[in-house]
Amino acid sequence: MEEREKKKEIEEDHRKVEELVPQCFHKWKKVFRKVKSKRMPTKKPWDHAIDLKEDFIPRKGRIYPLSRTEKEEV
Repeated sequence: MEEREKKKEIEEDHRKVEELVPQCFHKWKKVFRKVKSKRMPTKKPWDHAIDLKEDFIPRKGRIYPLSRTEKEEV
């Protein structure tokens, strides 16, 4: 029973992706699927740690300036 439910869920997900993702992006539609989006990407050789100094204290501030319209949306 559980196997059927999983297959049904996967089929529904495929249909949703087909409907929601524009045709020009269907070449990459597998990345929009629910199953793929729930897992972390595989480790790559260029992945590396970002080591912070022990006494580092993050400062509060804007990441980048926003326009008036963008500020209103946030």
